[in-house]
Amino acid sequence: MSSWVLLRGLMREQRHWGRFPGELAGRLPDAHIVTPDLPGNGRRHAMRSATSVAQMVEFCRADLRARGVQAPYSLLALSLGGMVAVEWASRYPQELARCVLINTSMRPYSRFHQRLRWQNYPAILKLMVRGGVQNQERLILRLTSRSGDAAERAGLLARWLDYQREFPVTRANALRQLWSAARFRAPARKPAVPLLILSSAGDQLVDPRCSARLAHAWQAPHAIHPNAGHDLPLDDGPWVAQEVAKWLASAEAR
Repeated sequence: MSSWVLLRGLMREQRHWGRFPGELAGRLPDAHIVTPDLPGNGRRHAMRSATSVAQMVEFCRADLRARGVQAPYSLLALSLGGMVAVEWASRYPQELARCVLINTSMRPYSRFHQRLRWQNYPAILKLMVRGGVQNQERLILRLTSRSGDAAERAGLLARWLDYQREFPVTRANALRQLWSAARFRAPARKPAVPLLILSSAGDQLVDPRCSARLAHAWQAPHAIHPNAGHDLPLDDGPWVAQEVAKWLASAEAR
């Protein structure tokens, strides 16, 4: 049985994966799927968020050891989680079997206005001034997902608001996570771990060219969803699971 560790992005927790862990398990029936929360998020919301991606790596390693989950791990990581996966692979490649990076971006392969699309700056600045959990979650939904009709999106927003009310992410922790992501720099060389890069052509938060440039620089296989948003596992989890299964099958065939 292989252990798949799912790492989410900024201010998100394990419940934001929605149906995806089950969808991945359907394609990988022998997988043991683990969905840890980073400090400051979810069940770890009372903890102080790390101020560097390297600290996030160390927390995850300790958390998995405490759970009795043994290496090697397979990482599937979204956005900020992708930075954690890359840092982990760079520091401890012997602990990882593979990494799947989804809609991630990092220096030096992407510019700041591509890592966070410049068109979103006014809405984000407005949120910083006005604040409010409902405004925050509504903006995150608008920027990260393109799926579902009005009723489905309203139901999703209601669940996200419940998550935030139960396990609130403080503004200080959100800023620490932003600071960690903003100053992270990927290694110059491709980590010595098999990589698959997935991205969404419809990503409204991060420019899809960020994933394309990373895949080109590291000569990693890259699959592009034609219309999903930034939260690709949310918008089309079965597609993500299928691409992962195809990649694993092709590796076994070689």
